Amino acid sequence: MKNFIEFIIKQLVDKPEKVFVEENALDENTIEFRVEVDGEDVGKIIGKKGKNVNAIRTLLTALGAKGHKRATLQVIE
Repeated sequence: MKNFIEFIIKQLVDKPEKVFVEENALDENTIEFRVEVDGEDVGKIIGKKGKNVNAIRTLLTALGAKGHKRATLQVIE
């Protein structure tokens, strides 16, 4: 899942070399992903009214359900 998130985020931003994705297992069924991007690219990840980040979260939910896990995503400035 981490590679999938990284791929999607890098396609959206202007500076893909500054994308960093951290994966933390909160418990056996929950995974948290923290995404750090360049300050100028945060708006591109979030999108208008949060549509981009919500779409990515929806994809994560579908991938997590396939593996019987819950996945969350946080964008860090």
